[in-house]
Amino acid sequence: MEPSHHPMQATAPTLPTCVTLRNGKQVLIRTIRPQDKGGILTAFHRLSDDSRYTRFMASMHDLPDALLETAVHPTPVRECALVAMAGTEDKGDLIGGARFTIDPHSGSCEFAVTIVDGWHGLGLARHLMEILIATARAAGYHTMIGYVLASNTAMRGLAHRLGFTDTMCPDDATLRVVSLDLTASPAP
Repeated sequence: MEPSHHPMQATAPTLPTCVTLRNGKQVLIRTIRPQDKGGILTAFHRLSDDSRYTRFMASMHDLPDALLETAVHPTPVRECALVAMAGTEDKGDLIGGARFTIDPHSGSCEFAVTIVDGWHGLGLARHLMEILIATARAAGYHTMIGYVLASNTAMRGLAHRLGFTDTMCPDDATLRVVSLDLTASPAP
Protein backbone atom coordinates (compact mmCIF):
# COMPACT_ATOMS: atom_id res chain seq x y z
CA MET A 1 0.00 0.00 0.00
CA GLU A 2 1.40 3.39 -0.96
CA PRO A 3 1.45 6.09 1.69
CA SER A 4 -1.46 8.47 1.46
CA HIS A 5 -0.85 12.18 1.30
CA HIS A 6 -3.36 14.19 3.25
CA PRO A 7 -4.04 17.94 3.06
CA MET A 8 -2.19 18.80 6.29
CA GLN A 9 0.98 17.22 4.92
CA ALA A 10 3.94 17.74 7.23
CA THR A 11 7.39 18.51 5.94
CA ALA A 12 10.33 16.23 6.64
CA PRO A 13 12.93 17.58 9.07
CA THR A 14 16.11 19.01 7.58
CA LEU A 15 19.16 16.92 8.41
CA PRO A 16 21.77 17.14 9.72
CA THR A 17 20.49 19.05 12.72
CA CYS A 18 22.02 19.98 16.06
CA VAL A 19 20.08 19.43 19.29
CA THR A 20 20.87 20.38 22.87
CA LEU A 21 20.44 17.69 25.52
CA ARG A 22 19.36 18.20 29.15
CA ASN A 23 23.03 18.27 30.23
CA GLY A 24 23.68 21.19 27.86
CA LYS A 25 25.74 19.12 25.40
CA GLN A 26 25.18 19.56 21.67
CA VAL A 27 24.56 16.46 19.58
CA LEU A 28 24.43 16.22 15.81
CA ILE A 29 21.67 14.06 14.31
CA ARG A 30 22.05 12.97 10.69
CA THR A 31 21.23 10.10 8.38
CA ILE A 32 23.39 7.02 8.66
CA ARG A 33 26.24 6.43 6.18
CA PRO A 34 28.30 3.36 5.21
CA GLN A 35 31.32 5.02 6.88
CA ASP A 36 29.50 4.72 10.23
CA LYS A 37 30.30 1.01 10.44
CA GLY A 38 33.20 1.51 12.89
CA GLY A 39 31.19 3.94 15.01
CA ILE A 40 28.31 1.49 15.23
CA LEU A 41 30.61 -1.34 16.32
CA THR A 42 32.21 0.90 18.96
CA ALA A 43 28.79 2.03 20.20
CA PHE A 44 27.53 -1.57 20.29
CA HIS A 45 30.47 -2.61 22.49
CA ARG A 46 29.79 0.35 24.80
CA LEU A 47 26.25 -0.94 25.45
CA SER A 48 25.70 -2.84 28.68
CA ASP A 49 24.30 -6.38 28.44
CA ASP A 50 20.95 -4.97 29.64
CA SER A 51 20.94 -2.27 26.94
CA ARG A 52 21.76 -4.82 24.23
CA TYR A 53 18.96 -7.07 25.43
CA THR A 54 16.51 -4.14 25.57
CA ARG A 55 17.35 -3.16 21.97
CA PHE A 56 17.73 -6.57 20.29
CA MET A 57 15.49 -8.61 22.65
CA ALA A 58 18.19 -11.27 22.72
CA SER A 59 21.50 -11.73 24.49
CA MET A 60 24.14 -10.57 22.00
CA HIS A 61 27.88 -10.29 22.60
CA ASP A 62 28.78 -9.41 19.02
CA LEU A 63 26.97 -7.61 16.24
CA PRO A 64 26.62 -10.01 13.28
CA ASP A 65 28.26 -8.73 10.08
CA ALA A 66 25.01 -9.08 8.11
CA LEU A 67 23.14 -6.93 10.65
CA LEU A 68 25.91 -4.31 10.59
CA GLU A 69 25.85 -4.18 6.77
CA THR A 70 22.07 -3.82 6.75
CA ALA A 71 22.30 -1.07 9.39
CA VAL A 72 24.68 1.12 7.37
CA HIS A 73 22.98 0.48 4.01
CA PRO A 74 19.28 1.19 4.61
CA THR A 75 17.00 0.78 1.62
CA PRO A 76 15.85 4.37 0.94
CA VAL A 77 12.30 3.48 -0.09
CA ARG A 78 11.82 1.13 2.90
CA GLU A 79 13.85 2.55 5.78
CA CYS A 80 14.92 5.71 7.55
CA ALA A 81 18.06 5.43 9.70
CA LEU A 82 19.55 8.17 11.87
CA VAL A 83 22.65 8.46 14.04
CA ALA A 84 23.44 10.85 16.88
CA MET A 85 27.02 12.11 17.14
CA ALA A 86 28.69 13.76 20.15
CA GLY A 87 31.42 16.06 18.91
CA THR A 88 31.68 17.08 15.27
CA GLU A 89 30.34 15.22 12.27
CA ASP A 90 33.85 14.11 11.30
CA LYS A 91 35.43 13.68 14.74
CA GLY A 92 32.73 12.51 17.07
CA ASP A 93 31.43 9.48 18.90
CA LEU A 94 28.30 7.73 17.71
CA ILE A 95 26.11 7.75 20.84
CA GLY A 96 22.72 6.70 19.54
CA GLY A 97 20.63 5.74 16.59
CA ALA A 98 17.06 5.33 15.50
CA ARG A 99 15.36 3.86 12.48
CA PHE A 100 12.07 2.83 11.06
CA THR A 101 11.26 0.18 8.52
CA ILE A 102 8.19 0.44 6.35
CA ASP A 103 5.59 -2.27 5.88
CA PRO A 104 4.61 -1.57 2.26
CA HIS A 105 1.33 -3.48 2.62
CA SER A 106 -0.11 -1.67 5.63
CA GLY A 107 1.16 1.90 5.32
CA SER A 108 2.77 1.58 8.74
CA CYS A 109 6.37 1.68 9.92
CA GLU A 110 8.15 0.01 12.82
CA PHE A 111 10.71 1.96 14.85
CA ALA A 112 13.72 1.08 16.99
CA VAL A 113 15.96 3.34 19.09
CA THR A 114 19.30 2.69 20.76
CA ILE A 115 21.14 5.06 23.09
CA VAL A 116 24.64 4.28 24.38
CA ASP A 117 24.91 3.85 28.15
CA GLY A 118 25.92 7.10 29.82
CA TRP A 119 23.66 9.09 27.47
CA HIS A 120 20.31 7.80 28.82
CA GLY A 121 17.86 10.22 30.42
CA LEU A 122 19.15 13.30 28.59
CA GLY A 123 16.39 13.65 25.99
CA LEU A 124 18.29 12.10 23.06
CA ALA A 125 15.76 9.32 22.47
CA ARG A 126 12.99 11.94 22.38
CA HIS A 127 14.85 14.04 19.78
CA LEU A 128 15.47 10.95 17.63
CA MET A 129 11.85 9.81 17.93
CA GLU A 130 10.49 13.27 17.05
CA ILE A 131 12.59 13.30 13.87
CA LEU A 132 11.49 9.74 12.97
CA ILE A 133 7.83 10.63 13.57
CA ALA A 134 8.06 13.84 11.50
CA THR A 135 9.83 11.97 8.68
CA ALA A 136 7.23 9.18 8.62
CA ARG A 137 4.38 11.68 8.82
CA ALA A 138 5.85 13.73 5.93
CA ALA A 139 6.16 10.55 3.86
CA GLY A 140 2.44 9.93 4.40
CA TYR A 141 2.60 6.78 6.52
CA HIS A 142 -0.47 6.01 8.63
CA THR A 143 0.93 4.41 11.77
CA MET A 144 4.22 4.02 13.61
CA ILE A 145 4.61 1.01 15.88
CA GLY A 146 7.28 -0.37 18.13
CA TYR A 147 7.73 -3.58 20.06
CA VAL A 148 9.01 -2.68 23.53
CA LEU A 149 9.91 -4.97 26.40
CA ALA A 150 7.23 -4.64 29.10
CA SER A 151 10.06 -3.97 31.58
CA ASN A 152 11.41 -1.04 29.49
CA THR A 153 9.51 1.62 31.41
CA ALA A 154 11.71 4.46 30.10
CA MET A 155 10.81 3.77 26.45
CA ARG A 156 7.19 3.09 27.28
CA GLY A 157 7.01 6.39 29.19
CA LEU A 158 8.57 8.29 26.28
CA ALA A 159 6.17 6.65 23.83
CA HIS A 160 3.25 7.69 26.06
CA ARG A 161 4.51 11.31 26.21
CA LEU A 162 4.79 11.30 22.41
CA GLY A 163 1.15 10.20 22.06
CA PHE A 164 1.59 6.46 21.45
CA THR A 165 -0.93 3.96 22.78
CA ASP A 166 0.53 1.02 24.72
CA THR A 167 -1.10 -2.41 24.47
CA MET A 168 -0.20 -5.97 25.30
CA CYS A 169 1.45 -7.94 22.50
CA PRO A 170 -0.98 -10.76 21.70
CA ASP A 171 1.83 -13.23 20.96
CA ASP A 172 4.25 -12.44 23.80
CA ALA A 173 3.42 -11.31 27.36
CA THR A 174 6.96 -9.89 27.80
CA LEU A 175 6.34 -7.35 25.00
CA ARG A 176 4.16 -4.29 24.62
CA VAL A 177 3.11 -2.78 21.30
CA VAL A 178 3.27 1.00 21.20
CA SER A 179 1.41 2.62 18.32
CA LEU A 180 1.03 6.18 17.03
CA ASP A 181 -1.60 7.39 14.55
CA LEU A 182 0.49 9.52 12.18
CA THR A 183 -2.60 10.96 10.48
CA ALA A 184 -3.70 12.70 13.70
CA SER A 185 -2.46 16.20 14.50
CA PRO A 186 1.02 16.13 16.05
CA ALA A 187 1.21 16.38 19.83
CA PRO A 188 2.30 19.84 21.07
